Amino acid sequence: MPSPTRHRFGYAGVLAATFMLALAASWTPLGAQIDNTAYDWIFRLRQPRPWQPESMVLAIDELSFSALGGQLGLRRALADGLERIAAASPQAVAIDVILADDSDKDSDDRLEAAFRATHKLILPCDLLPDGSGWDDPLPRFRRLAAAVGHVHADVDSERVARAVPLEKASGHDRRWALALEAYRVSRSVVIVETPQTLDVGAVSIPASNASGRAMRIRYLPPDGRIPAVTLKQLHDSPDLASRFAGKIVFAGVTAQTAMKDRWFTPYGSPTPVPGVEIDANAYETIAQQQFLVDAPEWSVALFCLLLTVAAGAAFAWFWGWRAITIALCLLAMAHAAPYVAFSRGTVFPFSPGVSAAWLSLVAAGLWQWVYVRRRLVKSEAERERYQHAVQFVTHEMRTPLTAIQGSSELMSRYAMPEEKRKQIADLIHSESKRLGRMIQTFLDVERLSAGEIELKKENFAVREVMNACVERARPLADRKQIRITVAYLSAELLSGDRELMEYAFYNLLTNAIKYSPANTEVTVCATREGDQCAVSVRDQGIGMDQKEVRKIFQKFYRTKKAEQSGEAGTGIGLSIVEQIVLQHGGKIDVESAPGEGSCFTLRLPVAQAVGTKPIAAN
Repeated sequence: MPSPTRHRFGYAGVLAATFMLALAASWTPLGAQIDNTAYDWIFRLRQPRPWQPESMVLAIDELSFSALGGQLGLRRALADGLERIAAASPQAVAIDVILADDSDKDSDDRLEAAFRATHKLILPCDLLPDGSGWDDPLPRFRRLAAAVGHVHADVDSERVARAVPLEKASGHDRRWALALEAYRVSRSVVIVETPQTLDVGAVSIPASNASGRAMRIRYLPPDGRIPAVTLKQLHDSPDLASRFAGKIVFAGVTAQTAMKDRWFTPYGSPTPVPGVEIDANAYETIAQQQFLVDAPEWSVALFCLLLTVAAGAAFAWFWGWRAITIALCLLAMAHAAPYVAFSRGTVFPFSPGVSAAWLSLVAAGLWQWVYVRRRLVKSEAERERYQHAVQFVTHEMRTPLTAIQGSSELMSRYAMPEEKRKQIADLIHSESKRLGRMIQTFLDVERLSAGEIELKKENFAVREVMNACVERARPLADRKQIRITVAYLSAELLSGDRELMEYAFYNLLTNAIKYSPANTEVTVCATREGDQCAVSVRDQGIGMDQKEVRKIFQKFYRTKKAEQSGEAGTGIGLSIVEQIVLQHGGKIDVESAPGEGSCFTLRLPVAQAVGTKPIAAN
């Protein structure tokens, strides 16, 4: 189980990762597509109130083309229309028809004359496809214009025009957008640039230099579109020219078969909108100051950070329905924030906040579940360890308690010489001390397993500990007529807790004796192997197969032959031995085969190398 500090750092790290992932996901093409879709949905949901447009469209539609000579008669028809509306004195006229090539002389002459009679004329230009320069109007037309503006729009892969770049450049030749030039010329003002805005007279357009001077177009609602009069209608009804009085006129092709710049709007209309209408809507956005400002990137990152922190706090401080309620509120906030911001004229991206909310809440919820699960597992492990402890105490204390009970019963029932009484009293005292040490050893092992105490650090000779264990186990071996042979004991020093290591050695010896038949031999050996000391106990007992060998260090596991042998045991001893050895930085190797005995080898790090001396076999 991780410490509280480690848990907190891990929790913070996971939340930080979700925060960064949410921001990174919002920068992907998928994130941009989600933002655009959400923007269009909010755009349709939060439509502006209709206003009386300042602009009008002089449209060259399908009927105008067919009635006035088609593409070849375009310039003559346009000149005719301009001549008719000139008497109405429009405030300015912006043409959205590229006039870069020569036509027939009569048409160009008539169009030039119409341009000369037009007040405040703005002509279009377009970047050449290879980016090498501008596709400008013919010089004879350009010199009559008050300004020349580009007709580009910011269009995504789905052909939706949401914004117009107010500035475009080819090398050092920079042009303003047609709509911006129409506004500037109609007001007779100049454009003043700042890093964040374009100031045109009294109007400050929020178009930053960092965004390429992009301005989001605030389209009129579908039921309040820019009014339009076609060339054919004007030709058939000349009195319609009066409708252009005082208006900003945008003249261009609206026929679907004769134009390429037709784009969709955020309103999601099934048919695309001609570029001349998009220019007129861009003009209306400026004239009515219906600006939409993109939220600063730092505010988006801050909002995502606050959502992530709130999600982390919700699952750190609350549980159950309270945490879920807060999570639902955060999700609602993340989903509603773009709409609330849009209603105040700010475009707030949808995907960063929603991604941050969902990812952080899922991560925080999973982390809480894992944390609770770990605490539950720890609680179950502690309860199981307590049960093991009780069974271990019961098992290991039976022998000294039996000795104490039997000796005290003898002293109370029978009269005996003082010497015999003293001998029994010494036995009781010795066994009670052994019982006390056993209890302390058990408690130390349990605390070691839980990581609650550190090992005693002292150097002790493996030879002395093994000799002491052999002498303690010899009476048990004698009763079963089993020989204990000390083949070789090195004088190496081990470092650690001597009492715990003595318990481990003694347990292996007693197990070897318990599960070996009479008239067999148990061999003890301790040798130096590199920087380790290998202490082995080999018997000629019942042995085990490899499947059983893999399980013998599990608590309470006993082999079938061990259970059938009639020897008392609970299967706890070897698990404790393993824990002691692991805590001392060692390991246990087991070699065994059914009917051929077993060999347990403890490999422990040597504390200090000293001279070795063989010990004769007993």
